[in-house]
Amino acid sequence: MGAPSIDISFIEKAISAITRGERGIVMLWVKDALPTTALNPVTVVTESDIPDGLSDATVEQVKLAMIGYVNAPKKVLVYCMGIAEEAEEEAVETGYKKAMTAAETIRFDYLAIPTVETDSKGEDIAAWVKFMRTNKKKKIKAVLPNVAADNEGIINFATEKSVKTETITTEDGTKATVDTTYTAEQYCARIAGLIAGTPMTIACTYAPLPELSDCTRLTDIDTPVDNGELIIFYDGEKVKVARGVNSFVTTIDGKGDSFKKIKIVEAMDMINDDIVKTVQDSYLGKYANKYPNKCLLITAINSYFAQLKRDDIVRSYSVGLDAEAIRRYLKEKGKQATLDDGTVKDVDECSDEEIITADTGASIFLTGNVKILDAIEDFKMPIYI
Repeated sequence: MGAPSIDISFIEKAISAITRGERGIVMLWVKDALPTTALNPVTVVTESDIPDGLSDATVEQVKLAMIGYVNAPKKVLVYCMGIAEEAEEEAVETGYKKAMTAAETIRFDYLAIPTVETDSKGEDIAAWVKFMRTNKKKKIKAVLPNVAADNEGIINFATEKSVKTETITTEDGTKATVDTTYTAEQYCARIAGLIAGTPMTIACTYAPLPELSDCTRLTDIDTPVDNGELIIFYDGEKVKVARGVNSFVTTIDGKGDSFKKIKIVEAMDMINDDIVKTVQDSYLGKYANKYPNKCLLITAINSYFAQLKRDDIVRSYSVGLDAEAIRRYLKEKGKQATLDDGTVKDVDECSDEEIITADTGASIFLTGNVKILDAIEDFKMPIYI
């Protein structure tokens, strides 16, 4: 008969994790307008997908997002807010609200908005991303310029100037060198694409930006990083990312330094989405809520983590039924514990081994621990002669 479908579903999710993690989806919100017949957002996989009629500035932003890192992003979704260049504040507000509403039901990983600082919307977008992650359970992230959000869902890109140098051919056939300088907000799309193209098994720390010839020079790169700023720096030969960190800085119990790293948070978000969606699609409503079927779910989730461990995404893991949560649930309901063998006992008289077999109605209470494998980022080797 083969393995139960829940186990197969989790194994398939785990096997595809590397592929999904290598090519994330970038969403751009731009001020342009599309023809009324066009589908908004536009899906761009190759440059030939970029529609006619977009401004040169928007086309440049899309191309920046598509560069990626080890890989290009899976795709770039370009949402046109339809905001005129000289629009009043009310029109800008309306455009952003429409983008937020549309984005709630669109699958993407990283958001960038090339005019978000100019439009004074950085804090609003940060608040919206936090709301989506916490209240809507949609684990999106945003790359925003100079927004110290103190949240793992916001990457605070804080390099003021990024310089691209190109050699062009002039009308008279001679060669000329042209510099293009991007502000922080104008380069967020590039950073979003770079992160989206970073495989799950490595970090974007020290990722090179080969199109750049220079950037804002800093004498101290440690302090900005410690402050939750993602910056780039010139190492004397090339421009590269200092360290792959997000804006989270204020650690608390249960939320430590690991939440500061883009790589770790990306893995956390993937695991959360995979487990929640697979349980919804393959488990809920399809099995009676009795102890053997709860064990079936645990076995399936463990199969998922086992594959992630083989792929060097996680280092260790454990999943089980949460005895304490089950006790609380039964006490809140004012019920005795009906065990798997039909025995009825007072909750306080049950051992942990007994309480995990208790009837919990339509609810299931799991507990788990997982340690995500970090990338090599620090190298120390004193050499003595």
